[in-house]
Amino acid sequence: MAKVTARKETGRLVIDFFFRGVRCREQTALVDNAANRKLLQTVVNRIKKAKADGSFRYPDFFPHSTLCARFDGPPASSRRADEPPQVEVAPPAPTPTFRTFADDWLTNHSVEWRRSHIRVLRSTIDGHLVPYFGDRPVGQIGKSDILALRNKLAEVPGRAGKGLSAKRINGILAPLRQMLAEAAEIHGFTSPAVNIKPLRVRKSDVQPFTLTEVQTVIQRCRADYRHYFVTRFFTGMRTGEVHGLKWKYVDFERRLILVRETFVLGEDEYTKTDSSQRDIQMSQVVFDALRQQHAATAKLSEYVFCNRAGEPLDNKNFSDRVWYPLLRHLGLPPRRPYQMRHTAATLWLASGEAPEWIARQLGHASTEMLFRVYSRYVPNLTRRDGSAIDRLLASRFAGISEVETVARQLPSPKEQPPPANDGDGARWALAA
Repeated sequence: MAKVTARKETGRLVIDFFFRGVRCREQTALVDNAANRKLLQTVVNRIKKAKADGSFRYPDFFPHSTLCARFDGPPASSRRADEPPQVEVAPPAPTPTFRTFADDWLTNHSVEWRRSHIRVLRSTIDGHLVPYFGDRPVGQIGKSDILALRNKLAEVPGRAGKGLSAKRINGILAPLRQMLAEAAEIHGFTSPAVNIKPLRVRKSDVQPFTLTEVQTVIQRCRADYRHYFVTRFFTGMRTGEVHGLKWKYVDFERRLILVRETFVLGEDEYTKTDSSQRDIQMSQVVFDALRQQHAATAKLSEYVFCNRAGEPLDNKNFSDRVWYPLLRHLGLPPRRPYQMRHTAATLWLASGEAPEWIARQLGHASTEMLFRVYSRYVPNLTRRDGSAIDRLLASRFAGISEVETVARQLPSPKEQPPPANDGDGARWALAA
């Protein structure tokens, strides 16, 4: 029996077979991937054929193996013309170290990404990937190496003291997968990460505030943050968008907030996506809040919401010193500040605004995400659960007996003249 296996310690492929009652395991320099397994399987098939017809000679297949002397096989030069040719697996072409390739990859693609994204990638590479793979040639990284790294990451303490979350682990492995794919394309090997699927991430529910809770937060918060909370709860702006909002993007004349930049990791950046570039209509409460905020900070800073030094608000500082202490003080369940954006969406839906308009206000490219994320809140908030048609019927008929009386008085469909177009489609639909 002959087969191709992989050595767990190195991730390299091994040809495993028996010859003259002795188990022989010849290790190769090939990493464990589909292409290399296919290549070695052809060798295994030839070994089986040679053993079957009695022509197998160890030096013909593994001339440099120490087992050649044990079996005292004839040298390769004495092979008969009808014997199978010598098969020797060529060592893979040299590839750069992972450290070198990662630096080159990041440099070559930096022009495509935002500065904040580059900083996150740099942190991920230096903090997790380079310490693990170091100076190992990128072409010798196998699937087992990636799986071992994934298991190791699951043991790294996260924010809650437990291992890193599945979402965070996927975020670390994502650039590794991209780097290996590019290295495989350049150096001519199959990426070992091609069949490794991302870990399954548990779906998290949105936790919007009720309108009563919103009013409580605004009334009980620090006075210098009241206008900030009004803006976030009733515009649906993302954290970076509201922290990066500048007075030049507030159009009081047209009552518009122009979302053009976002503040991320201490820097002004382009918005998350192209669709995030949008004009948000100010409600009266937002308009009044920003007017009052203008009087307070317009001369101090170009940013609408700033600290005493005129600098943009820091998200972590706001969360740790303002947001979570306020929720604890009010006895409200802890939740991320991002839930203020979800609250704006659900309140707009509750008020009956058009989904297309809401999607534009939120910066969504379509209404798909709107319905997928928030639709389950609509029946609870707006009573869009069949009660609307009940109200319509109640306004037209006092009860079922009256409906039957009206129906009997109506002419038959053949005798009934076409209705006038008075815009009351519901009445004629009932009459028909």
